[in-house]
Amino acid sequence: MLPAYIPNSMAAVFGGGRPIDGGRTLKDGRRILGDGKTYRGLFAGIACGVLLGLLQMTLLIPLSELLRISLPSFSDNGSSTLVILLSLASGSLFGDMFKSFFKRRLGMKRGASLPLVDQLDFVVGAWVFTYLAIPGWFTTYFTWNIMITVLIITPLLHLTTNIIGYIIGVKKEPW
Repeated sequence: MLPAYIPNSMAAVFGGGRPIDGGRTLKDGRRILGDGKTYRGLFAGIACGVLLGLLQMTLLIPLSELLRISLPSFSDNGSSTLVILLSLASGSLFGDMFKSFFKRRLGMKRGASLPLVDQLDFVVGAWVFTYLAIPGWFTTYFTWNIMITVLIITPLLHLTTNIIGYIIGVKKEPW
């Protein structure tokens, strides 16, 4: 899940610039996504997710030997690995954008808290993109037990990283 976990944080760190929605609004008078979703953040987040996944692949054998356990691989095929990493990383950011779109429709301002949805939107997006891109790999590695574990652990990790982002000044809200 690391290639899906890191893009949102890195989008906040490296983001800024032109908003993806170009400042446009819908008929309801509300922004499509808002200023927090930028092209620079999108591409930086995806790049960081893919790079982290490639780092995981590089460390896979040494860590497996060190820990004396068999760690799962993204793939033994270079193109499949890239598809998996791109789908996890981009899916996480598109899941977050999808949530932002609906928060705007509900009249919620940027940064307004929507418990659990804020913590799991990127997980669902990553899972949907990855399942659509490479369903066989997804169903092999994302068993029900793994998915339930991710759904339990992710909100705790998300809250922790957001608090750290708030403390260091990258985020305006600690959630």
